[in-house]
Amino acid sequence: MKNSKLSLSLLIDGYRDSDTIRMLSKKIREDSENLGRTINIMEVCGGHTHIIAKYGLEQILPENIQFVHGPGCPVCIMPKERIDHAYILSQEKDIIVVTLGDMMRVPGSRGSLFEARAEGADVRSVYSPMDVLDIAGNNPSKTVVFFAIGFETTTPMTAAIIKREIEGDIKNIIYHINHVTVPEPMTALLAEDDSNIDAFIAPSHVSVITGAKIYAPIVEQFHIPIVVGGFEPVDVMESIWMIVKQFREKRNDLEIQYKRGVSMDGNLQAQKMVHAYFEKAASFRWRGIGDIPGSSLKLRQEYAYLDAETKYDFPHESIEDHKLCICGTILKGRARPFDCKAFGKACTPQNPLGACMVSEEGSCAAYFRYGNFGK
Repeated sequence: MKNSKLSLSLLIDGYRDSDTIRMLSKKIREDSENLGRTINIMEVCGGHTHIIAKYGLEQILPENIQFVHGPGCPVCIMPKERIDHAYILSQEKDIIVVTLGDMMRVPGSRGSLFEARAEGADVRSVYSPMDVLDIAGNNPSKTVVFFAIGFETTTPMTAAIIKREIEGDIKNIIYHINHVTVPEPMTALLAEDDSNIDAFIAPSHVSVITGAKIYAPIVEQFHIPIVVGGFEPVDVMESIWMIVKQFREKRNDLEIQYKRGVSMDGNLQAQKMVHAYFEKAASFRWRGIGDIPGSSLKLRQEYAYLDAETKYDFPHESIEDHKLCICGTILKGRARPFDCKAFGKACTPQNPLGACMVSEEGSCAAYFRYGNFGK
């Protein structure tokens, strides 16, 4: 086991090697020098944003390579009214609300789930969604509601819980489904008349499940480069270099940088599992962006009896963010956290006004923690 840990450490260190990062920085500078334009690259996922901030990658790039932060943080894009649904459920008798860690702190209009728990509600955060099965087994007289969030990466795990529940004849788990999909918001942002996005670094963990093929229609429709990139600093720098080379060579292609984990087709078994229990929902309201058709999943009709939204009467009116919060504008890539008057003052990780500061993947949290964005 010790040798295995050492081998893993050496493997990871290779993707954080400072000499390699500097070499890639040099190549990016050389290849972008005569482009005669600025390239705005949106890193869709908050995980990429944190890597860029943590390793100061923006500081070693030329002036004409700019990052545009995207909406790839499943907690950040959750609208207040759906957080209110979880809060309402937590107030019901004999209900246990279970969700993933970051969702506990996001404020809805009625409060956060942490506040609900402080007031006596049975709300639990888990690291692994499979813990839902243990909680249900240990509390047979209560209804366990799994407030399921995440992109295509986490959806197969929710499907696996449903499968185990049905096969094990478990009767006390239902689901509030908030699984969203990545290509639709990318398309929605590009379709806006004043879009400032020239290329995407697409999230590799999503693509491990779905395959890189999900981005092909975007490349074909909007004629922009998309590179599926990994989450280490060398991965990000190589992804940027691949994008710059496409501009230099006047190409608009879908490419995979993270070839050690991503294929064009993805994990077919996981896709089959998701398809067995989920189908596309008509629309989903993304916080700060608005309604995006076909951008989320819902339980198939034959499993509607497991859907909390069919069992409880929830309010669905949209609820606006705090008037000082510009998280929505940031999620669109139209502003940066430093542009917000509340950033670092009225809004901090200890007292977040919006979801971009709450989540570990939020761009405001990245700016606050590392403080090294801006050239």
